[in-house]
Amino acid sequence: MPIDPAPAARRAFVGIDFDPLDTDAAAAWLTRITPASPFRYVVTPNVDHIVRLETLGERDAAGQALWRAYRGAALVLCDSRVLARLARFYGIVLPLAPGSDLTVRIFAQVAQPGDRIAIIGGDAPLLAALRARYPALDLVQHIPPMGMLRNPAALAAAAAFGRDSAARFLLLAVGSPQQEVLAARIADDGGAQGCALCIGASLDFIVGRQRRAPQLVQRLGLEWAHRLASQPGRLWRRYLVDGPRIFRLAHRWYRGRVR
Repeated sequence: MPIDPAPAARRAFVGIDFDPLDTDAAAAWLTRITPASPFRYVVTPNVDHIVRLETLGERDAAGQALWRAYRGAALVLCDSRVLARLARFYGIVLPLAPGSDLTVRIFAQVAQPGDRIAIIGGDAPLLAALRARYPALDLVQHIPPMGMLRNPAALAAAAAFGRDSAARFLLLAVGSPQQEVLAARIADDGGAQGCALCIGASLDFIVGRQRRAPQLVQRLGLEWAHRLASQPGRLWRRYLVDGPRIFRLAHRWYRGRVR
């Protein structure tokens, strides 16, 4: 079954062209994916992703590869309430479609019994927990080594697994920017089918390894604070040093647009 294009033109904000789909619309789009669909992939930029993209620029091969990955995605969905509210301040409406919510929808509503879902990332206990929770799905996994982007053989092996998995959905759970670059590599190599989604730690939320912020905290746009409190040693720099740069980037982008 062919996949319809996004129903409205993309909306540019801070250098990224977003598809104006919320979680419901994105999940509906995914229902049209079959294992035989031409390969495509979905990215869900948040504040951290955009700050990284702007920091890297396109000065070297790493930056060029990352920008190419975002530009080549079939869907580019806003993952961040902070980002959506900042965009609205500048007169741009970005519907919210968090990757974690979309991953939950895939398992709960979109995937059908017998569907193959391939996972790149995680570990063996994660796969066991998912199989126990969703016994009707055909779940397979590839576990790449750390530092995959610095290991050409590991990147090639992960791309080959994605190409050959024959999955309806391929979940890339190796963190950003590895997952976006890997998605683009699979697309570039050719021969793959189905749809890949760059999902970060979403599977850990599903099996209870990590806890998402309460709904009220999410609605207030403070999920970042919940995550910071949960993992301060790992996340303090992302949220307290790098993240606030988004306000300067947005202002600079807006001034350039007005000019």
